[in-house]
Amino acid sequence: MAGLPKLPGYNFSDPTITRYHLPHAFDFCNGYKIPKHPGPGIGGQPLDIDSVGYIDKLDPVRFDPSLTYGRTRSVALPQFLPHFALYDQKCLTFRAFFKQSVSESPMEHYRVRQVNIIYFLEDDTITVMEPTVENSGLVQGRLIRRHKIPKTELGDFWHWKDLDIGKDICFYGVVFHTVDCDTYTREYMASQGLIMGDTEQIPPDPYTQKRIFEQRSHISKTPSADDKLRRFLEYDGKILKFKALWDDRDSEYGEIRPYEVLYFLADDTVSVKEVHDRNDGRDPFPQLLRKTKLPKVWTDRPATFASIYLERSDAEVTEYYQPKDFLVGDTVFVLGRRMFLYDCDDFTRNYFRKVLCIEQKPSISIEKKKKPSPQRPMPPHDGLGSLEDSLQNTITFMPKPPRKDVLRQVLNTNKYLRYEMKLDVVHPEDSIRRFLLNYSLGDGTCNIYEPPIRNSGIIGGKYLRSSYLKKPGCDPLDPDYYTPADLYIGAIITVFQQRFIITGADLYVYRYMQTNPEKFPCQIIENIRNYMFNQGLLNEDIDDRVEEDMEREKKERRDAIGKEIKEEPTDMEKCMAEVNIGADYIDPEYEKRTKQRILAEYEASIQNRQAVPSHGIQPVEKTCRYPIHIGDVKSTECSALEGNYELAPKHIDTPAEIREKYYADVLRRHEEICTEGKPIECSDAPKIGEEPSICDEKPVQPKPIMVHPLQLPEDACKVKTVKFAEGPDRCVRDRYDLCDLNTEKTQCDCTDYKKC
Repeated sequence: MAGLPKLPGYNFSDPTITRYHLPHAFDFCNGYKIPKHPGPGIGGQPLDIDSVGYIDKLDPVRFDPSLTYGRTRSVALPQFLPHFALYDQKCLTFRAFFKQSVSESPMEHYRVRQVNIIYFLEDDTITVMEPTVENSGLVQGRLIRRHKIPKTELGDFWHWKDLDIGKDICFYGVVFHTVDCDTYTREYMASQGLIMGDTEQIPPDPYTQKRIFEQRSHISKTPSADDKLRRFLEYDGKILKFKALWDDRDSEYGEIRPYEVLYFLADDTVSVKEVHDRNDGRDPFPQLLRKTKLPKVWTDRPATFASIYLERSDAEVTEYYQPKDFLVGDTVFVLGRRMFLYDCDDFTRNYFRKVLCIEQKPSISIEKKKKPSPQRPMPPHDGLGSLEDSLQNTITFMPKPPRKDVLRQVLNTNKYLRYEMKLDVVHPEDSIRRFLLNYSLGDGTCNIYEPPIRNSGIIGGKYLRSSYLKKPGCDPLDPDYYTPADLYIGAIITVFQQRFIITGADLYVYRYMQTNPEKFPCQIIENIRNYMFNQGLLNEDIDDRVEEDMEREKKERRDAIGKEIKEEPTDMEKCMAEVNIGADYIDPEYEKRTKQRILAEYEASIQNRQAVPSHGIQPVEKTCRYPIHIGDVKSTECSALEGNYELAPKHIDTPAEIREKYYADVLRRHEEICTEGKPIECSDAPKIGEEPSICDEKPVQPKPIMVHPLQLPEDACKVKTVKFAEGPDRCVRDRYDLCDLNTEKTQCDCTDYKKC
């Protein structure tokens, strides 16, 4: 049927096709959109481009360029997101207004109506919403439904590039003037290169202003009378609550009792409520004083007042308590009882702050200070069980197992740091024995295993079960256990009075130190790193670092292409230069700054990329069998460039590089003497430009290593300004040697360096 002509009446439909829907672009997995690879066409039918007829001769399936050019590192392709998924629920919002004319009304001629123009980036549709204004009398809400609004009669639609602040926009004959936009709109427009204008003010609506003015004219302030009904309606249920204490210790069997003083704002009455504690032994009376007006001086009454048959009225009371008289920290008298106010609730504090402009004092603590309990002495450990288990039995009557750090065990399950050790040799036959120390990161225990050695007469196997290793000399009741920070190459640890020397470690130890550098001193990390480097276990790291440096240098060279290309002046520029036109506009300061910047960039480009440490040997405290005579190491400082040298040649070494090469060779020879114990005969310090002498490998009489001040060439200052001075950082550079690691060297009486 595919070959039939496309004529009316000759079109046939495939009866096998029953599904005509398009395949979806992505799937949802755990709430995330996962792009789907291009699949079949309509109804699941294969596409023409998937046919073998479209396979090119140089098809990548048949031709493998890796066989000719080698494997290349593939670059991860960016994840494709369709336009509607990238800009889903993202819209631009503009504030605008338009004027609506009003006819046949003497009150107003036009209205100013505020709207929000919302542009949806998902499908470039626009809607216009009018916020609801109370008592406006207008039908507000959505003025224009969401759709693409035509801009011209040619079929163009409004786009976000056409929107701006302070611009008139015409939608279906209505002109909207934009005045402001939200923060997201400004940031999005700025990211696309469009800077929005300043915010404008919306002109006021004349009719709305008139109504506001008329409403204000009828407002009047008149003093309100003390109306009981008004006070009841306004303050009913509003009570000022204070916490008080009645100190009755002056009387027999008196004590301090807590109360609550309630002041009712509706009628200015006061009541005192008792506060009962559980099992306090008192009758459950709810109140000490019922709701009544409380006089300040309850004994103040006329001498002629007949108190036998008359009750006290307002005429006999001079003054009642008011809210301003109840302050935290003061004492009020409730019919002769002294009530100390020590706290109030939040409503009372807000009322005093807002209505009376009085700030209540903070709460006063009335709790008695408990006497500190005497510290119980800790009994000594009897040697049965672990220290933590025995200590737990002394804390509680019913023994409980000591608590464990569950989170540490879960995160570090089956994680061990392995070290290789040897015995601190006392007997010669133990020199061949080696041990493996496994430090558990889950609970901090250590176990030691001795690999068996055939025909040695020593039975290997488990040397120590998993247990905590105490440091020698620590408090037996508060022991200090060994941690990974105490384990490094050359460290001596004591395991139940037996000394071991750590001679090796696993690569996982160094990886763990890299992951957790805050748990280890920098000297320990450098010690393990030097050991791994000497064992050749960091070759992959070095290769990766070298590859990164090469890629960075290639990128720098690519970026530098074209910078040194000089543009030839045009004929017009040459003509202007001959007649000296435009010479007055040359800025000599700008040329000077540019010249200095180029000189600084060139000096930075020829600078040694590697970190050049300060070199020198610290004074020794004692002399070993191979003495070292140290000369004066003077500082060389070139204050300025000599002569007219703006650029330095690359083939001349800087003074710092010369010192690095010289003292590195001295330290290497000194390390060979200390570690191998073979004296070598070396010549004096070489001069600049001469090759160093080769040491004789034959055993000769030990001679001292001479370290003289380094002689710099005469043109050293012509390279660039440098400064070299000795400093106390030799231990930072050579941590793997003998510096500040508590390493005991008993094989040879080598020099002990001065600690930094």
